Amino acid sequence: MGAQLTLTADSRENGVTLLAASGEIDLSNVDAFESALTDATRSGTAIVDLRGVEYLDSGGIHALFTHADRIRIRTSPLLMPVLTVSGLAELVDVEQ
Repeated sequence: MGAQLTLTADSRENGVTLLAASGEIDLSNVDAFESALTDATRSGTAIVDLRGVEYLDSGGIHALFTHADRIRIRTSPLLMPVLTVSGLAELVDVEQ
């Protein structure tokens, strides 16, 4: 069993929500991740901080694509190849 997913959302004064994820995003918890993304982008743009994510499967990538027009991503070098190969890095501002 991998690292449990932890999601934390924080609204900023400028109206941007910071959604921080840590652990693994996979089939067992992608619904919770999708729901958190929906909540975070409800009022506008969200920054999705994936620097604490150790594993991101295709369901997690799909959830990010679904919200690509309303998110910016912070990531670690570990996930950058996945975001690049999937094409997500071309659609979304990604910061390492």
